[in-house]
Amino acid sequence: MLLKLGEIAYQKRKLVFFSWIMLIFVFSFFALRLPTVLSGNGFVYHGEYNKTKDILEKDFGQPKSSIILLFHKKSDISNQEWTEYIKETFNQLHGFSVTTPFAQEGMMKGNDAYGIISFNKEPESLGKEINQLHRILKNKKGLTVTMTGEPIMVKDLNEASQSDLAKAEMIGLPIALIVLILSFGGIVAAAIPIIIGVVTILITMGIVYFYSYETNLSIFVLNIIPMIGLALSIDFALLFINRFKEELNHVPVGKAIQTTVATAGRSIIFSGLCLFIGLSGLLFIKIDIFQNVALGGMTVVFISALSAITFLPALLSLMGTNINKLSLFRIKENQSSFWHRFALYVMKQPILMAVIAFSILLAGLIPAKDMNLKIPGIDSLPKNYQSRIAFESFQKKFIPEAKREENRVIVIFQTNGSVMEDRNLEKIKHVVQKLEKDQMVETVISPFSIPGFQDPDQLLFEDPNLPSVLDSFVKDNKMHVEVFLKTEVHSSKAREWVNAWSKRQLGLKATFGGHIKFEQEIFDEIYTKSPYGLLLVFISTLIILTAAFCSLLIPIKAILMNILSLGCTFGIVVWIFQEGHFVTTPADIAMILPVFVFTLVFGLSMDYEVFLISRIQEFYLNTGDNSTATVNGLTYTSKIITSAAAIMIVVTGAFAFTGVMPIKQLGVGIAIAIFIDATIVRMVLVPSLMKLLGDWNWWFFGYQKQKKPA
Repeated sequence: MLLKLGEIAYQKRKLVFFSWIMLIFVFSFFALRLPTVLSGNGFVYHGEYNKTKDILEKDFGQPKSSIILLFHKKSDISNQEWTEYIKETFNQLHGFSVTTPFAQEGMMKGNDAYGIISFNKEPESLGKEINQLHRILKNKKGLTVTMTGEPIMVKDLNEASQSDLAKAEMIGLPIALIVLILSFGGIVAAAIPIIIGVVTILITMGIVYFYSYETNLSIFVLNIIPMIGLALSIDFALLFINRFKEELNHVPVGKAIQTTVATAGRSIIFSGLCLFIGLSGLLFIKIDIFQNVALGGMTVVFISALSAITFLPALLSLMGTNINKLSLFRIKENQSSFWHRFALYVMKQPILMAVIAFSILLAGLIPAKDMNLKIPGIDSLPKNYQSRIAFESFQKKFIPEAKREENRVIVIFQTNGSVMEDRNLEKIKHVVQKLEKDQMVETVISPFSIPGFQDPDQLLFEDPNLPSVLDSFVKDNKMHVEVFLKTEVHSSKAREWVNAWSKRQLGLKATFGGHIKFEQEIFDEIYTKSPYGLLLVFISTLIILTAAFCSLLIPIKAILMNILSLGCTFGIVVWIFQEGHFVTTPADIAMILPVFVFTLVFGLSMDYEVFLISRIQEFYLNTGDNSTATVNGLTYTSKIITSAAAIMIVVTGAFAFTGVMPIKQLGVGIAIAIFIDATIVRMVLVPSLMKLLGDWNWWFFGYQKQKKPA
């Protein structure tokens, strides 16, 4: 079938080529519009937290989003000038729902003050309003006003992601081109994988744009798709062109295309299938960012593989022997290369090399046990962004640590009949008293906290101020209270606490919300659903590799070695970011990192596994000698695997120089994982074990006896 595909790609090369040009033209238009439909960090889970948020907005009138205006004056500015400046600023905000610093006590302290602009729109939908505010708000000499809050940070995160993408491409692409030139020895051959990579990204981003009509797309998609797509498509093109150039030395262009599609194309299909299924495992996790990465990643893998076995063959068919034009130097023959000598050395001392490789991997694994995971928040933004600086300043000056959002749990009680009925107030008061006595609770804010109203009967006393005070707590058959915990921010104990209370029988309906509940639901969803995704990855990889190589040991080895190398990767990432080596400020590990790195790299590493073992299998079927086949397979693939890995490392590692912390960690994590896989695992551990296991590598229900030459 693949030989036939190669024949069609050659014979219909102009039709295939121009069909792809049309696709590029159409989808590029939508790719450029993709940033306009991205929003938020993607950590959206439709659970109890969201139900609580909806009740607060619909029944208690809380806004969907709000922008904080942080005012500051220099010490030499008079209070009168400052007051006039604040009033003048709010007088210009016609049509906005505002709360000025003069509205209540505590909104002005020293040289700082804050006001709030409320909106009944989601944070990601306020682009027009934010631009309008930028035009209105003006600083004066010694007087400043800065916008912050979730809508501003969402917008800044989007802009930072676009900036980071451009920066990473400026770093990664030129270095990738240099690696390709060193691999092929010529400019023309080196430029083609870059072209294929850009084409793949443009078409994928154009397709993903249409997903926005059915789902919310995270701003991280803008980084994930190019990170995966560029590295993977360049890798596929590198493997394909390398084999094409080999074949071109012996046969005409048409035959070279057919053979390349049948061999390198086969490896690409199996590699892409492993990664495609691996990414589909993320679909089990019903959190927007995981769904986004699964859909975007699966799309980019499909387009990468499709372009590699259709567009690339057509392009090479049109170019023919011109692929060797603009050569800068000659590539050495495999038998005299460093890789041949290295392969022989590894095979001569398989036990020693295996022990060394395992020792390094196990040593790197040690720090992983101390990994602290957190959901990306404001610290995802670069430190120099004004919205982050202003928000941190606002919290420090106006919000006591014990009463910050990160420590708050919101509880909404719902009763049969009015909350203000005696029996209902008694039930709620009983639960509130239990909460107040809990050792984990710092304080509880409720109607029962109002001075002078300490029991249900007194709450019914008529008082001119009572309605306005109670409105913030009571609405028909609902009452909400705020519980502040003593635990540290992002504490697992806090998540356990809110989960336990959510499941308790309280005698009335209670819905829990707040940041701690949000974190608990996200963590629980990931921990509960990840095993299903991992099981899918393991089983599908086992089946695909067994089908590819007609072997049981090779797939099992591949899975176990990937698990070990990824564990080592996580340990190194913890050592770098969490323990503060090579970074200015230590940071906890983004929750997305272990899941994404495992899913992505587990599939990507199969790219090298399939390419290496496929070549070893070719030699084994021709010679019947496992050792000779392994040496020859290493000799012919080591350089190209190293080059492919170098490109993958450069393209993903370039994100280490970006400012959005989760993306920085993800880029570094993938780069480290690929480096470990392509060096310690693929070049040392795999051949060592291939040598030690001998012909047993190829045993599969009689396959060895039937296929091995006499």
